[in-house]
Amino acid sequence: MKLTRPALALAIGALAPALLLATPALAAGQAAAAPAKATAITAGESPYDTMSDAELRAEVNRILAGKPGKGVTSAAHKALAGTTEDVRTFLKTGLAKAQDEDNMVAILRILGGKPGKGVTREANKALDGTPADRTAFLKTGLRLAQAEDDRVEAFRILARPGLSDALRAAAVKAIEGTPEELRYFITVGQFQV
Repeated sequence: MKLTRPALALAIGALAPALLLATPALAAGQAAAAPAKATAITAGESPYDTMSDAELRAEVNRILAGKPGKGVTSAAHKALAGTTEDVRTFLKTGLAKAQDEDNMVAILRILGGKPGKGVTREANKALDGTPADRTAFLKTGLRLAQAEDDRVEAFRILARPGLSDALRAAAVKAIEGTPEELRYFITVGQFQV
């Protein structure tokens, strides 16, 4: 399985510009920066290849306005301080690399915060995986893994001897609720009952 990771990483790297343009925020920004005349883009060509220096720099500034992580911010400022080709290269490949670095840092911070077994397992899978795996973990995987850990903790609470009826009812309700309700019960609600 490890033999496929370099191939997957190469594929993700090659697809990153297209994937970035497919996101709603960047796609919307791209539409605003597009010249008035329509330009045909051929296979293997990036929309950034036909953009002017001003359009490229405006796109980087739109990214910075979204308050990205330190890696993206640093790489974007470095690109803006450089040539038109530096800015174009950042948008085509550097942005995806810098975002993945920011995602890795975010996952490592999560691991440093005493997570449960589910979060630890899924975070390590994401770190060992592809940039897409890390993005998916941060968008949805963390929430689901945290819910798994919270559910285990709620069952531990239910197993306590001498548990009050009110706390038992609150724990059962939390287990049957949404991941957010369960999280609230574990972090706050159990202490209020």
